Amino acid sequence: MKLLPKQQHAVYFLKDKITEEVLYGGAAGGGKSALGCLWLMEMCGRHPGTRWLLGRSKLKTLKETTLSTFFELAKQLRLSRQFKYKATENIIYWNNGSQIILKDLFLYPSDPNFDSLGSLEISGAFIDECNQVHYHAWQIVKSRIRYKLTEYKLIPKMLGSCNPAKNWAYKEFYKPHRDGVLPIYRRFIQSLPTDNPHLHPSYLQSLLRLDKNSRERLYFGNWEYDDDPATLIDNDSIADYFKPHHLSPGGLKYMTIDVARKGRDKTVFRIWHGWVCIARESIAKSGLDEVVSRAKLLQIRHGIALSNIVADEDGVGGGVVDFLKCKGFVNNSSPLEMLEGNTYVKPNYDNLKSQCSIKMAEMITNRLAGELCDDDAVQQTTAEEMEQVKLKDIDKDGRQGIIPKDRIKDLIGRSPDEWDSIMMRYWFALRKNYTARIRVG
Repeated sequence: MKLLPKQQHAVYFLKDKITEEVLYGGAAGGGKSALGCLWLMEMCGRHPGTRWLLGRSKLKTLKETTLSTFFELAKQLRLSRQFKYKATENIIYWNNGSQIILKDLFLYPSDPNFDSLGSLEISGAFIDECNQVHYHAWQIVKSRIRYKLTEYKLIPKMLGSCNPAKNWAYKEFYKPHRDGVLPIYRRFIQSLPTDNPHLHPSYLQSLLRLDKNSRERLYFGNWEYDDDPATLIDNDSIADYFKPHHLSPGGLKYMTIDVARKGRDKTVFRIWHGWVCIARESIAKSGLDEVVSRAKLLQIRHGIALSNIVADEDGVGGGVVDFLKCKGFVNNSSPLEMLEGNTYVKPNYDNLKSQCSIKMAEMITNRLAGELCDDDAVQQTTAEEMEQVKLKDIDKDGRQGIIPKDRIKDLIGRSPDEWDSIMMRYWFALRKNYTARIRVG
């Protein structure tokens, strides 16, 4: 079977002695699933007794799509007699002793650390549509690649396929590739539908008739394009947020503290002079006493009144509020009543965090808030989180809310620590201007 030029390019890196992770794709119809299936077939046939993983977010979808491609290619190559598929075990057994294990890689609440993969030993892995799985799953699967590597003089190899998505695939592969800083052990190969001469012209036309956002992603392979109507902060506004030349620090100073909780690795402090963040610090996950000590140090250094300090009160943050004697921010508490004309009204938000996130997003898009920051890493991580500040259920009537933190964590592959310390700044505007009367019921 003759491979496409882009597939041949990927195979070169799948066979070298340097590359450990290959991301292939970036649009629809580029032969992503076929490449992964062909690679697994070759490796199983060439290295008897080895064990490989074929994964996708949901096992049901894998069987309906990727596995069907596998069987079709095996038939074309007359390899169907070389293996037996046992559906009850979700394993393809090759006559030479090799195996391909089908795996569901969805992040289930009952297994947040993918302990189900803990005892697995494999020789390599192909994860189809890897942008749909959590980055932690990718990492755990890679940590399981050690079976018979020495015997066959192999190095750990992972192949992932995906369409453009603003999540960990963008952060870990596409953007570093675009910027020329992708680590030597990783490779990204962009494959477009126009690279595949076997596609029927009507299929290409169907891609061109998709909505603008889908067309940019699936036909043109545009990773930067985002036309999601639920997005609250556009890219230009994010760029201007970090270049607030139009704003001048002034007025009162405030501190917002997003305290590390279980499973998170850092506490983030932001110092605000008016609506401009003039300083940002973080400390690795640590004891309550260290967080309180750092907060007191920053309070003295920047001359901030205790009443102008707010900390996330959920979880461990409650202890910080108690010891520091500052204000507490409870994400799921009722939103604050807002003054419209001469009357206080019940705002149409599902909780306080949604209220502050939506209003802070308005401040940023209206160029009324900014941040002085020369740390590229902080800018990048903050920008990633701002891109994910989106309304949920925009087609439904009712209270306005934002997509939950767990969903954002799935999309970007980490906890969104930066945005919470930014959106909490708006709490002071509600308190100052609207006397912070709490909505009840």
